[in-house]
Amino acid sequence: MSPLHSCVHQTTMETRFTRGKSAVLERPLSRSKTEVSVSAFALLFSEVVQYCQSRVYSVSELQARLAALGQQVGASLLDVLVLREKNGKRETKLLNILLFIKVSVWGALFGKEADKLEQANDDDKTYYIIEKESLVNTYISIPKENSTLNCAAFTGGIVEAILAHSGFPAKVTVHWHKGTTLMIKFDELVIARDKTLEGR
Repeated sequence: MSPLHSCVHQTTMETRFTRGKSAVLERPLSRSKTEVSVSAFALLFSEVVQYCQSRVYSVSELQARLAALGQQVGASLLDVLVLREKNGKRETKLLNILLFIKVSVWGALFGKEADKLEQANDDDKTYYIIEKESLVNTYISIPKENSTLNCAAFTGGIVEAILAHSGFPAKVTVHWHKGTTLMIKFDELVIARDKTLEGR
């Protein structure tokens, strides 16, 4: 093989092997998103529920376990989303962190925004995130004796952890109302701080 032919052959080989890789290598790490099929999620989550159920004796204990698992997910998810969606900047205002959860967190977890975000009429510390059909409940068959079970306790745990690690401590509980409702009750200090920031 002549030196010229060898050089052309080598260049062709390099082009062939680098052309396919360049798109992957040039893709920014902070923007990479991984989608999981609904069937894979449903299978995995149902196994998680069964695993937790085998280690508890009541619906309230099961929901507490699911919430605890959700808190672990939420703590990890927050850092990823703040980097990806907010360029590392964290929210300081109450309404902004709630909108971040409604839009960015729900988008990352479920591929869409939460259906509704509402404030309680009679309590400035309480907000509601409402889902008509929560994905975490869609593929779970609940026996009659456990009819109060709401597997969205897992989602509630995620939300509670994100709020806590963002500096907005709150208690999140899950209820069957208008579908599935996450009731978020903030600490008094959070409300007082938010009013100070707004200059009220």
